[in-house]
Amino acid sequence: MTLEVVLATRDDVAELVALVNSAYRGPSSREGWTYEADLLGGQRTDIEGLLAFIDRSVATSECFMLVGRIEGAVNACVQLERKGEQAYLGMLSVRPSRQAQGLGRQMLAAAERCVSEQWQTTAIVMTVIVQRTELIEWYIRRGFVLTSERSPFPYGDVRFGEPKVADLEFVVMKKDLAS
Repeated sequence: MTLEVVLATRDDVAELVALVNSAYRGPSSREGWTYEADLLGGQRTDIEGLLAFIDRSVATSECFMLVGRIEGAVNACVQLERKGEQAYLGMLSVRPSRQAQGLGRQMLAAAERCVSEQWQTTAIVMTVIVQRTELIEWYIRRGFVLTSERSPFPYGDVRFGEPKVADLEFVVMKKDLAS
């Protein structure tokens, strides 16, 4: 199984929205090893948001989205945005039926290479919902560390989902790329 990693285009958006939403929320997410369906309902992303992101990535060099394809089909993705000397990583998603096959590791490695080469970034930062301990542990095994920073969940903004619990919060994780 060969994973081809390319830049996302507007033509990928419908498949990407379906992939991301299936990996994070709803019944299909439970096919994978990690999901947030018990914490949040609703969408994880939408067509308008991803189109706007991809349009911005074409207009500037400050963000991009990578797509992982197997035999032409979208099976993984990751979104990156330049934040000074660091890159913000978000929406790392793998099709639930393809999880635990190394695709997430491959996408993360591709993201690290891209931001190091294109932006000369020194670190990648990201946020993870504090209750997602198995995902936090996965990122720690990949060289990320928990920082002391936390950020609130945007309750009331349905673009981020419909909370099923009242104590959602993000932890900030960071990986040094200089070493």
